[in-house]
Amino acid sequence: MSNLSSMLQSLASKNPAKAAACDAVAALAAAAASIAAVIRQPDADAALGAIRGSANADGDDQKALDVLADEMIERALAVVPAVAAYLSEEQDAAVPLHDDGQVIVASDPLDGSSNIDTNVSVGTIFSILPASGGILQPGRNQLAAGFFVYGPQTTLLVSFGGPVMAFQLGDDGHFHDMGWSVSITTDTREFSINASNMRHWRPDVAAYIADCLAGETGPRKMNFNMRWVGSLVADGWRIFRRGGIFLYPADARRGYEAGRLRLVYEANPVAFLVEAAGGKAINGDVPILDVVPETLHARVPLVFGSANEVDEFARYRP
Repeated sequence: MSNLSSMLQSLASKNPAKAAACDAVAALAAAAASIAAVIRQPDADAALGAIRGSANADGDDQKALDVLADEMIERALAVVPAVAAYLSEEQDAAVPLHDDGQVIVASDPLDGSSNIDTNVSVGTIFSILPASGGILQPGRNQLAAGFFVYGPQTTLLVSFGGPVMAFQLGDDGHFHDMGWSVSITTDTREFSINASNMRHWRPDVAAYIADCLAGETGPRKMNFNMRWVGSLVADGWRIFRRGGIFLYPADARRGYEAGRLRLVYEANPVAFLVEAAGGKAINGDVPILDVVPETLHARVPLVFGSANEVDEFARYRP
């Protein structure tokens, strides 16, 4: 079975323009293996799920493991000459690493960390951009993107602009090819949304979900299931596996008017993978990958998944 290391070496040798991105992914994989080990066998005295009493750059409470994962990723990237800068959800500003680096790495070091104490899958999301494009670039510029999931298996989905590849961490410490042709089904009967926020939804979101819930006697003429984990990487992995639509829309709550997920660290890399796997990802109106971030920690609504269902949702937009 081939592994991630051999794939990266082969890709870099065949396409030197992607060598820097390959080096960055290799470093991220090493950091992810270490993070997985910490999560799997935590120090009982470390209280990794505890709130540190501080907030990150986005105003979200930081868990001890958020900070630890961020530090581990920064250290791994710091020894890669190809990486010019590190952008992290957990840090206020870009971290310069190598003046002559060719790529910028953006990351949500530990997506879903609020679920740590409940033993729900969490993950690391990453985006690799050309350093020549500066800090604020549209997602369409990404050279590679992916996410690791720390769950029953430690896994990786990654794309360098071509097919999405899936790997699983083995006992030998290497990520091995899962032999899975990653493709998001065009149609679905499954949606993912936090229904507890229904009272805050905008009319188009409320109408779309109402029609899904109406089932085969409603306008959609079919029954839908709802799935919601509350961890983007966990909900995302399920959609890559069996299709579906994920919705984290803007709503009427204070601080959610422009969406809640981070464009640079979460929406862009997920959208890059989604499009590579045949799905669609939009902010409600336009493709996520065409949105230019105005700030490093810009938030955005995110809807992604099975292409036909994303198109169906878009028809509800005013």
